[in-house]
Amino acid sequence: MLPVPFFIGIVPPDDVKRRIEAFRNRWESNRLREVVEPHITVKAQSGLTGDLAWLDKVRNVCSSFRSFRVSLGEPATYGTSVAYLSVRSAEICELHRSLMEAVSPPPELLKIYYELDRYHPHLTLGQTHWGMSESEIVEMAAEARRALAPYPSFDVAFVRVYKEIGPDRYAPFEDIRLAR
Repeated sequence: MLPVPFFIGIVPPDDVKRRIEAFRNRWESNRLREVVEPHITVKAQSGLTGDLAWLDKVRNVCSSFRSFRVSLGEPATYGTSVAYLSVRSAEICELHRSLMEAVSPPPELLKIYYELDRYHPHLTLGQTHWGMSESEIVEMAAEARRALAPYPSFDVAFVRVYKEIGPDRYAPFEDIRLAR
């Protein structure tokens, strides 16, 4: 299966983004900074193909989905391989489902990309896949409790489509506004 070159995320406001970047950059081994900016994935790669047939469907969903509020929360880990900030927002899960319905990715990809019932919104801080050790992941999650609290809330007015511009490197492709 060929890699799919797009995904859709929510970008925190610049001040929050800078704070998260500074925090995750404290670990020299954390190569996540080379991959993508801090974001919350709303729709993973499944069904977002290079032919862009899905893009108008995504725009249509967003044009009728009202802006909403997201709260970042307590850090946690997926085992000892990923450190992340939790995300609280019922609307983000509704948006995920709406995008999934519009794009209709192949069912065999849902499990691979943790979508629908397996979707768990979060903001990744570090990952062993991007160079960190398991002990650094545990340390990062513990340190995030001290360094990143109080956890901010912010309004989401748009989603960002990211495009793969090189192996494991994603850049902004298009920002799509939500309804007001």
